[in-house]
Parts: sequence; structure tokens; C-alpha cells
Amino acid sequence: MDLGLTGKVAVITGGSEGIGRGIALRFLEEGAKVAICARRDDVLQQAAEELRTSTDGDVLAVPADVTKPETLTNFINTAVQHFGRIDILVNNAGRSAASAFDDLDDDDWHADLDLKLMGAVRCVRLVIPHMKHIGGGRIINVTHPGGKQPGAASYPTSVSRAAGIAMTKALSKELLPYNILVNTVCLTSIKSAQGERAWKAEGSPGTLQDYWTERAEEHPLGRLGEPSDAGALVAFLTSECASFITGTAINLDGGLSNVV
Repeated sequence: MDLGLTGKVAVITGGSEGIGRGIALRFLEEGAKVAICARRDDVLQQAAEELRTSTDGDVLAVPADVTKPETLTNFINTAVQHFGRIDILVNNAGRSAASAFDDLDDDDWHADLDLKLMGAVRCVRLVIPHMKHIGGGRIINVTHPGGKQPGAASYPTSVSRAAGIAMTKALSKELLPYNILVNTVCLTSIKSAQGERAWKAEGSPGTLQDYWTERAEEHPLGRLGEPSDAGALVAFLTSECASFITGTAINLDGGLSNVV
């Protein structure tokens, strides 16, 4: 099925590895042009080159940290200068952080909210004028089912993700007159670079595949999701096939969570 994304320009934060890279790959396969950012320039540039090689697509890679507004401004401005427009924003930058309430201080809370909530706020603020200029756009905020169903010792991620879900709904209503549709993908149990780093940090015996297999045994579907699963959903939500969908929070968790 042709999603009608050929020639569209997507900007993706946290696009050098794992889920963000999987989303970028799907956009390129659909004929879109992609700008990706991440903090580590060496990893970012390597990812961009591999994406170009595998798809023959147009990939722009600009180092940026979503907690540093000046680097985000440079990322978005460079993307507009290079491509001439922005059609799609995917706010993917973030990391899991789950602790008991008493184990967190103000700095922990500020750091998480700055990365996950304010990082998305800054990106949205920067792209809205460009989307209004071309008559519309699509914004996808990557969040987590824990924002709908927080558990004990799930701070601060569950709270910052809940804020991201709420922002998605409010933005969807505010930006409707400009044909800018806003949705959030609440994902978990997806193979990611963060999961790979956790495996290394734990010093688990066996291979990375053994680690994924062990985790998959505890999942309702008996497997973990792939970055391509995230890419497929995000591509659909940003396509004309989803032109009547806005303000939704869609779980991408293989049925793991108990909330709709």
C-alpha cells in the first residue's frame, strides 16, 4: 500500500539508534526525506550513512540535544534550509527511568521532565510555523503505556510520559484549524539500543539474542517488538491514510498493558 509519503520531509529526534532509526528507515523506504538528530555525532553520522546506503534516500544528520534549545534550533533550521520544508515531526528522544519516589530528588525530576516533556515542547514550538506555512503537518510523540497506567516505583518516567500524552491531546485540538494532526505512540517491549545497553550493563551471560529471547518468554505474544514495528505505525499515522486520526494515544506493546 502506498502511504503517499514520497517527497515528505520528516524530522526525528533520537534518530541514530533503535526505535528512532527504525522509524527513519521506514520513512525512507516510503520515499520520504529524513532529518535525524542525536547527541553523539559519531554514532549519528554512521547511522545516516548506513541509512543512505541501504535505501538510497536523502538523509540529513545534525547533532543536537533536546535539552539544549540552541542545538534544536540549529537542527530544525538546518533541516528547513536543506529540504525547504517540514511535514512531519517525531519526538522520539528519551530514556527509561524508573525508581521509587523516595529515591528521587528535585534534580532527577527536573532532568527527566526536561528531556522527555520539554524536549518535545521545544521541537513542537520550532516546527509549527513551518507546518502552518505549508498548510499542515503531522506530529508524533513517542511515549509509554505507563503514562496511562503508572505502577509503583515508576517515577519519573510515568509522570513525564503522562504529561506527553496530555500535551498530545491538547495540541491536537489547538492545531486542528491548521491541518496539523497530533498523535502519540505509547510503546514498550520493543528491541532498542537502550535495551542493548542494559544487557551490557547487567553483564548477563550469553548473547544479546539470548537476552531478547529471555525477555520475550515473559511477553503475551511470546516475542518482543522490532524497531520496524514502530516505524510501520508511525509511517501510517503520518500518512493520508490516517488523515482523520488526531489526538489518539495508541499502545504499541503487543498486548502487554491493561489499558486501552
